[in-house]
Amino acid sequence: MSEIGLRTKMLVKDVMSSPVITVSEDAPSNKVAALMEENELGCVIVTNKEGKPLGIITERDLVIRVLSKNSKPDSVKAKEIMTSPLVTIEPDATINEAAKKMNKLNIRRLGVIYKGNLVGVVSSKDILGVMPELIEIIQEKTRIEKATETEESEVEEAPLSGYCDRCGVFSDNLKNVDGHNLCEDCRIELET
Repeated sequence: MSEIGLRTKMLVKDVMSSPVITVSEDAPSNKVAALMEENELGCVIVTNKEGKPLGIITERDLVIRVLSKNSKPDSVKAKEIMTSPLVTIEPDATINEAAKKMNKLNIRRLGVIYKGNLVGVVSSKDILGVMPELIEIIQEKTRIEKATETEESEVEEAPLSGYCDRCGVFSDNLKNVDGHNLCEDCRIELET
């Protein structure tokens, strides 16, 4: 596929969400929830004062660490409910590598880090969203390979026109047998 200009691997940078919505580690959990609602997100990244990622807060974190404990949302800080450290991946990693990492660690989101900076978030939903496209690419690759194989086999088996190397008679049905172009009669004689 690469010889016709198509990349056969889909990378994290192709499916990640960017830019990333972040929140300060001292932000109250109600502000976190409001940010998630405003931006229609399932998570936000928690950063320190220098803007470096510390962890992640998901909807599940809010439910388990704030709501289920009947805590007052404006008194619970982001750093108290975040999952830390943030698990990350490079943007040039394949989505297959990202999916394996998520599965191994039983998580659904990875921070995407490039040259030490947070540039995106990739989720299992992002990966599932491109699966139909990947299946179509695989099917198309298979069709191309089968067509190429068929063309090659047809070229090899196509009869030639010319003079038989054994009897010298002109034939429109010469075939290569052990390096010699033979007519149908000579091929039959050799078989018997």
